[in-house]
Amino acid sequence: MTEEIRWGVVGPGRIAEKVVEDFAVVDGARAVAVASRSLDRATDFAHRHGLERAHGSYAEILADAGVDVLYVATPHPQHHAVALGAIAAGKALLVEKAFTATLAGAREVVDAARAADVFVMEAMWTRFQPAVVRLRELIADGAIGEVRSVQTDLGVAREFDPADRLFARELGGGALLDLGVYVVSFAQHLLGAPDTVAATGSRFETGVDAEASLLLGYADGRSATLTTSLRNALPGQARVFGTAGWIDVLPRFHHPQTIVLHRTGAEPEEITRPQTGAGYSHELAEVTECVRAGRGESSVMPLADTLAVMDVLEQAAGQLGVAFAEDRAVL
Repeated sequence: MTEEIRWGVVGPGRIAEKVVEDFAVVDGARAVAVASRSLDRATDFAHRHGLERAHGSYAEILADAGVDVLYVATPHPQHHAVALGAIAAGKALLVEKAFTATLAGAREVVDAARAADVFVMEAMWTRFQPAVVRLRELIADGAIGEVRSVQTDLGVAREFDPADRLFARELGGGALLDLGVYVVSFAQHLLGAPDTVAATGSRFETGVDAEASLLLGYADGRSATLTTSLRNALPGQARVFGTAGWIDVLPRFHHPQTIVLHRTGAEPEEITRPQTGAGYSHELAEVTECVRAGRGESSVMPLADTLAVMDVLEQAAGQLGVAFAEDRAVL
């Protein structure tokens, strides 16, 4: 492995446009290539972001010997095939959330990564935000006692457009895979995998979920109440309740700058920890360091957590009458 970790971008969409800018503040990492099923799109992206190579197919970037890690930012159902191809090619992966379109697809990718000893991580940037790192430290130190419940919400008001990816079932549209993954991952991070999942919500006419409220239950009485929506805007806040106080994560909780610690019997304590760059730099640095060290996965965003989150999302979608499928023909 070279000292500098060379990255390739698969899927030059809206998220990739933001993420690639943060390589400027990550030591030892550089974006060198991009792939799209449209060579024109790839070439335009490469030109604007100073990348050396543009590929007109995903297969081409898998065969690019000058790329160590692939950042996969295609629509959700395409992650599975691209990830399997990358693992077979020995390339490390940072896969956008939701990790795949189905739990079975996620298990297949995780099994392949572990069998090949190739690094793979879901791009859950929330876990690497400095304010969330501080939240984790405070909880570990017992600042609010034992965590008993979590509340989170994340929603945006989007006008229904059947041509938009967010509303297309074949592209993994709907609130759960796009926004719900954040609220579920936040709860799973602090509480672990739930014993029960109860969901209520509604669907758009294309068959994808428009909104969902989830109650995650744990055998010992802990719980999480989570809300996500594409129908209406939500504050994007989180609260973590413990036996000796609580912590507010100020909007938007999935990339916060400020948390407020409320210890029982004490004045609230506001703690601000700004991000570096746009906030994507922290997950990029984690992957870069793990790949350089030869690790198979991240201890902060392990693959077991990704599978637990996909399990919850699939259970919730199923209760709303929504089912997704992987796109196995993208390569």
